[in-house]
Amino acid sequence: MKKVLFTLCLAVFLFTTSCASNNLGESVKNTGRSTTPVQQDAKWAVKWWMPRHKEKLAQKEKLGDVQVVFLGDSITHAWDRQKKTWEKYYAKRKALNIGFSGDRTEHVLWRLDNGAVDGINPKALVLMIGTNNAGHHQEASAETAKGIKAILQELRVKLPETKILMLAIFPRGKDDNDKLRKLTMGTNEIIKTYADNKDIFYMNINDIFLDDKRVLHKNVMRDLLHPNNEMYPKWAEAIEPKLAELMEE
Repeated sequence: MKKVLFTLCLAVFLFTTSCASNNLGESVKNTGRSTTPVQQDAKWAVKWWMPRHKEKLAQKEKLGDVQVVFLGDSITHAWDRQKKTWEKYYAKRKALNIGFSGDRTEHVLWRLDNGAVDGINPKALVLMIGTNNAGHHQEASAETAKGIKAILQELRVKLPETKILMLAIFPRGKDDNDKLRKLTMGTNEIIKTYADNKDIFYMNINDIFLDDKRVLHKNVMRDLLHPNNEMYPKWAEAIEPKLAELMEE
């Protein structure tokens, strides 16, 4: 009984300490839809989502000393198709890609609750999530940001030594007048305040996707949401200096 109480107190202490050391404040988990962990239940995803989760748990064990993690939705999931760029930048770092198509913040929280990063101690984690909160629910920017905060809080507890590189949600829609882009831009304005430049770092690389009038073209994102294959090397190049710095390379 004493051991159980000690473990519980230690967990509370670690969580409180991790939140106090950054800009995240008190726990927001389970305070709304975006912060309440749930499995993915979209009809098009249910057949592969749980098998992928189990596959990634096994891959994590096989990789062993994982040094960098990519966590997100379909935009991150698509790194699985970028073999050449992945090999160039991330394979040598024993990188783990746990991007899942269709995921919203609540699905990422479920995966974190169910072993996604357990048992590893990566030097860095690259996080981008939230566009599906806007796209599926037209969720208010503040609610999506709260879901991202819950993810960051969870990561700080599970990976206290890992530097988190939080990316601004990538642009979507034709221009800044697009309704969904307005939502994600609003979220970005909030989540950048979560960075403390000690454990959590914020980076906005969205200019690489837009022209000088902030228009998104289909030769960059064919559906005005998912980057085309040619953009993944540019993404890697854009974050590489900061990622290398965080990994102390």
